[in-house]
Amino acid sequence: MAHHLARQPTRPTFGWDHLGGPREAGLPAVDDLPHQRLLTSGRAALFAACKALGVQPGDTVLAPSYHCPTLVAPLRAAGAAVQFYPLGPDGLPALDAITPAPGTRALVVAQLFGLPQSLAGVRAWCDAHGIALVEDCAHSFFGQAGERPVGHWGDLATASVSKFFPVPEGGLLASARPLPPQPLQPAGARQQIKAWVDLLERGSEQGRLTGLNTALGALFRLKNGPPRAASAAGPTRPPTEAEMMAECDLARSEQAPPALTRHLFGLPRGRIVARRRAHYEMLHRLTQGLPGARPLFGVLPAQAAPYVMPLWVDDAEPVYAALRAAGCAVFRWDRVWPGVPDFADDHGARWRTHVLQLLCHQDLTDAALAQTVAVLRRALSAG
Repeated sequence: MAHHLARQPTRPTFGWDHLGGPREAGLPAVDDLPHQRLLTSGRAALFAACKALGVQPGDTVLAPSYHCPTLVAPLRAAGAAVQFYPLGPDGLPALDAITPAPGTRALVVAQLFGLPQSLAGVRAWCDAHGIALVEDCAHSFFGQAGERPVGHWGDLATASVSKFFPVPEGGLLASARPLPPQPLQPAGARQQIKAWVDLLERGSEQGRLTGLNTALGALFRLKNGPPRAASAAGPTRPPTEAEMMAECDLARSEQAPPALTRHLFGLPRGRIVARRRAHYEMLHRLTQGLPGARPLFGVLPAQAAPYVMPLWVDDAEPVYAALRAAGCAVFRWDRVWPGVPDFADDHGARWRTHVLQLLCHQDLTDAALAQTVAVLRRALSAG
């Protein structure tokens, strides 16, 4: 068991248990929308959303100050100028602080952490300004967002399939209205084979394929050769936009995903929701009363399938470094896209520094979550 805790998986990993359990999630989902297009990634879906809305070079798209670079890169790849907006304490746009530039075509709002919220106010604001709403559900594939199911507030909804399903890659563009045509280059034989290889390699690394783990592990060690030494840390200067764009890798944005993605997308969903909820609740319970840290939000909403349990840490830098060094499944959105302004009273800016995203996907174990909290406790006590 200790071997498998050495590096916790940051994404769902296929195992035999994915084949069982209730087929239905018991919650609404983005793919309840009638018109859908399966793509290679969530960022490919955002790129497709821009294309579907007719975004042209010189048009403006509004985006949140708190983001992963993969939210911004596809907007720039579509030719949009990106105007950033600040967030309120709930993580939604601080609408009173936004003055849209002339030629603004869309506002992208993220349903953060897998805790979807009502976008009634954002929807009304977009309608009043004649601006399309793109509901980014990369964190929130399942759930009820206030008065509507998640994904049903936007003119378009985008999702990252690989954050919730054990697929090698996958994203989704969905809408209540028919989508304009988008010719996609079919996945070639190399991509089809790579998808299967990645699935089996990840599964065997995490000990998820009982009966095959040993044989597959030996095979992949032969394929990969001896472990490579960790590369030296890169420069500490902020990255340029060109470097950010290269890292986000949008080369396959207009390709279809491999057939394996579609097959795995049809796996039973009950286990996905149940285990994510249980993991969130475990992390939320175990992080109560930690010195210098607290869960960002209260109890888990009844109709949510969380992506992460967000944790506020007063002095986050050494704690995040300790968690990463221990191989814990944690993210922090501390990489700022060039040109994000310093807004007054922007909760997005505070979250970039102080909020750690503790993953709670279905293929983490209770032992892995306990290890994460133990590392947290040691790092906070040392601080």
